[in-house]
Amino acid sequence: MRSFPLLLILAATAAGDWRYSGGDPGANRYSSLDQIQRSNVARLRPAWTYRTGDSTARPATTIECTPIVVNGVMYLTTARLKAVALNAKTGKPLWTFDPASKLGPEKRPGVSRGVTYWEAGEDRRILYTAGTLLFALDARTGRLIPSFGKEGSVDLIQQLDRDIIGLTYGVTSPGVIYRNLIILGSTVGEGPRPAAPGHVRAYDVRTGERAWIFHTIPHAGEYGDHSWEPDAWRTAGGANDWGGMTVDPKRGLVFLGTGSAAFDFYGGQRLGANLFANSVVALDAATGKRVWHFQTVHHDVWDYDLPCPPNLVTVTHDGRKVDAAAQVTKTGLVFLLDRETGRPLFDVEERDVPASDLPGERLWPTQPFPVKPPPFSRQTLTERDVTNLSDESHKAVLDIFRRSRYGNIYTPPSTQGTIVLPGFHGGANWGGASFDPATGRLYVNSGEIPWILTMVQTPEHFYPFDHEGYIRLQDPDGYPAIAPPWGRLSAIDLNRGEILWQIPLGEYPELTARGLPPTGTEQIGGSIVTAGGLVFVGATKDEKFRALDKDTGKLLWETKLDAGAYATPATYQVDGKQYVVIAAGGGGKLDTRPGDAFIAFALP
Repeated sequence: MRSFPLLLILAATAAGDWRYSGGDPGANRYSSLDQIQRSNVARLRPAWTYRTGDSTARPATTIECTPIVVNGVMYLTTARLKAVALNAKTGKPLWTFDPASKLGPEKRPGVSRGVTYWEAGEDRRILYTAGTLLFALDARTGRLIPSFGKEGSVDLIQQLDRDIIGLTYGVTSPGVIYRNLIILGSTVGEGPRPAAPGHVRAYDVRTGERAWIFHTIPHAGEYGDHSWEPDAWRTAGGANDWGGMTVDPKRGLVFLGTGSAAFDFYGGQRLGANLFANSVVALDAATGKRVWHFQTVHHDVWDYDLPCPPNLVTVTHDGRKVDAAAQVTKTGLVFLLDRETGRPLFDVEERDVPASDLPGERLWPTQPFPVKPPPFSRQTLTERDVTNLSDESHKAVLDIFRRSRYGNIYTPPSTQGTIVLPGFHGGANWGGASFDPATGRLYVNSGEIPWILTMVQTPEHFYPFDHEGYIRLQDPDGYPAIAPPWGRLSAIDLNRGEILWQIPLGEYPELTARGLPPTGTEQIGGSIVTAGGLVFVGATKDEKFRALDKDTGKLLWETKLDAGAYATPATYQVDGKQYVVIAAGGGGKLDTRPGDAFIAFALP
């Protein structure tokens, strides 16, 4: 660890801060700043660049961090999970904490989407995770706080109410704060081998002691255990909140969006609806007790995790203001739920879906579909959707289609090979959505990349089935196997449940040069929206960072970065100047060149 003298920069006001990874406790990723606006955004220039200096090509690293800014100080995590404080005006380092000595020599680069800030009087802390450890750092110096846990850290492998030694476990998204608690989800294994349960826990910010635990796979006698076979909780895994949480401080509620139960693609050993997997869950933030839940997929065998928490929004519904939770999904749906009760504001229909032909599998006979808003991604696949980039590509892909199983989003996994769309990365992914409270509009960027899922029998494993891998379905030239768009940005009016506009987001320059309109690309990362009339978004495979008119989707500014911006930006103000910052970490699941930069843009 290296540290530098730090004087907190008090010129920044709370209105100019970006104190939470999601912009506010409800993760609306909205800023009231309007110095940068439609009329001048084209003049944006880099104000400073900070390079972490720790990215690598082998193993490939990425940066998915959204920095937070408090009183003129920016806090972030790097490609190899260091925590860093910068002067938010200049980008100059103030301190760096390297967790390497705590993690040991077996540590590998992972993913961290940011840090959490907490303060009470003069006690100001940064809490963040690396590997299986939760660290508490002094926000002024970056030094471990020895009174927290064991000399500054808590081992998250412990106190999970089940022995998970040897199983995959970690935390990628920053925890959320409620009073003096930090509340954490997790990443766990997805099968076909044994997986840890995704239980949610709260820890005392001062001491590191566990305050409560919510069993996302209910134990015997707990609410929801009827949706599993008896004693499933002893071995079942998954049902984890890996995309973060949101908090309603006024109501004292914390909101989760959970993933599927393990094994992702076969549920013969976890028959039932599998609560609380694939669910929006509202918990009493002080105690961890369930208040309500809404399950978006019953007995998931498609990896349709809820990849992000719901946005906590206020909408006008039936002529009155309603506080709601808006959950976007990998399947391209938006569930708009009353924040206090979980009741859908727009009708949700349980529709019949096909049965499985895999031995031992028993799918749930229906799945929920909201009547409004309409899907923001394609959900049904036919031969008409096969790529049309060239006759050769069309013919090659059509042959694969005709050998595979395809249809709607609930077409069952098969040994024949099932085409999955919008795909394992969504639809929406962990970048979630941004929300404009002035208009009631939700902005969500999404992918439409087909994948092919082929099941194989493996009687020697924990489960009787495995799969051949996560395989994108591509044409012979490496482009997605369906006709564009392959990625979009959508503006959705939550008051009326209507899509206002959609545009392709991202491009392949060589296809644009051939005269094709922008196709959109696969995306990792999310958007922010501002009072200046702008939506800022990176995320695209073409390594660009863009600003668009929030009313029309018109492109107003873009810049090419030296690596992909696979993160969600932030905006803040210091000494009267507004900045927009994005991590250009590249690499990751889009498999482009890695980078190590955080770049802040401002007007000249």
